Amino acid sequence: RPFLFEGRRRSVQAEQGINTLKEKVDTQIVIPNDRLLTVANEKTSVVNAFRLADEILLQGVQGITDLITTPGLINTDFADVRMIMSDAGSALMGVGKASGEGRALQAARQAISSPLLEAAIDGARGILLNISGGSDLTLFEVNEAASVIHEVAHPEANIIFGAVIDDEMGEEIRITVVAAGFERWDDGRSGRRAEGSGSWAAPRKRSESSEPIADVFASDDDEESLFEPDDDFDVPSFLK
Repeated sequence: RPFLFEGRRRSVQAEQGINTLKEKVDTQIVIPNDRLLTVANEKTSVVNAFRLADEILLQGVQGITDLITTPGLINTDFADVRMIMSDAGSALMGVGKASGEGRALQAARQAISSPLLEAAIDGARGILLNISGGSDLTLFEVNEAASVIHEVAHPEANIIFGAVIDDEMGEEIRITVVAAGFERWDDGRSGRRAEGSGSWAAPRKRSESSEPIADVFASDDDEESLFEPDDDFDVPSFLK
């Protein structure tokens, strides 16, 4: 999205472009330019400020591709990624890095509170989570980081998780989070996906009736019994 100082006309044009593009893609991540002011300081050049945004996008895309292509402690495949990203609509992405004591918690919290995020990831029903670190990455750290993400996601969120070992990272740990599914599901309601669309339709309820089944099909003349005792049924000849 354009800077606020660019005026309303540019903002409207950008919004129209975003809405048009949303109809053509599975997942869309929007970074407002004004958020660059929160990651830059008075001495940061314009080139370096935009480079920071490009780096975040690069790390996010790389985090997704690493889930598919890089062997790790916990592997995922393209089908898992497609499950989250297909027809997801708007998505949010965050990257966190940390080293030293408590690095997993720090990196996870940075990822879900990235200043470049357009909104919070709270309530996301689809999350891609990639944790990368050196060979000293422990299962305890993986659990710590994943727990932070799990706490802010929807209780029924589908979390696709992968852990990648990269010795070139040294003591640093990197966590990439892509959250989606804000528009695909209705809040608090389970249902089936409407065929041919990206929305979900609630399952049709069974019709409720206070009348017993027998009363529905039986006429008023047959209240005592559905069949009279002397009804003459056609009995096959070989049984006579």
